[in-house]
Amino acid sequence: MLYVAYLDEFGHVGPYISRDDPRHKTSPVFGLGGVVLPFTQVRPFAMWFYKLKINLLKYEIDQSGIHPAKWEKKGASLFTTQNVLKYRELRTATNRILNQIESLGGFVFYVGLEKSGSVAAHDSEKTYRVAVKESIKRLDQHCARTNDKLLIILDEQENNFRHKIVETASLSMFGKDARKTLIEPPIQAESHLYQTLQCADWICGLIGRLAAHKIRPEEYPDYDWAEKYFGSRLLRVAVRSGIRAVEGRKAKE
Repeated sequence: MLYVAYLDEFGHVGPYISRDDPRHKTSPVFGLGGVVLPFTQVRPFAMWFYKLKINLLKYEIDQSGIHPAKWEKKGASLFTTQNVLKYRELRTATNRILNQIESLGGFVFYVGLEKSGSVAAHDSEKTYRVAVKESIKRLDQHCARTNDKLLIILDEQENNFRHKIVETASLSMFGKDARKTLIEPPIQAESHLYQTLQCADWICGLIGRLAAHKIRPEEYPDYDWAEKYFGSRLLRVAVRSGIRAVEGRKAKE
């Protein structure tokens, strides 16, 4: 079986000091995550998600004047504390997405890294490279156990070093790492043209909140809803996923 992994970013690749720092306060974690589907279920899932998106966000879509297939709502804007607590429909839709992924034989995947807290020691390019290589390694190992094949599609970003990192990661197909389940190097695509990448972005919006709360619960107590409403469902549908804490620290269970 061929599996297609649609991955996006969560958190922020830059340095982090604290939530109250005037400059470096975006997120204590950075990672890649999204949805992995059997290739036979990609189109059915895309159509299903498209309809769910229209039903959930009809007012915003109608106001935009953009065709629903191209209109997208970023996960970071969707999964705010206010939205999740206020709109039961959003909580229900999120659990429906997770259920649908599982029912189609797919799974959620994410790999995150806690940042050290030192601006001088932080290397954004290295952080991104580690996240990409770790994601490829884990997905490849998972597919190798069941003799499946893998295609990875990444949401295209404007990061100056993104192309170089993806190019480096692509060499793992042919180098000593021998990621043999990959049928092509990772492909970049524009999310507004792919319902599957839009779904990956929504999942990353949720995981970004959950990861911040797990890594720094004392700074992000208001994100406890991520664990309360979605923690157990994500755990059930996720494969080879996790947030790596800085050595000497432990993420909240």
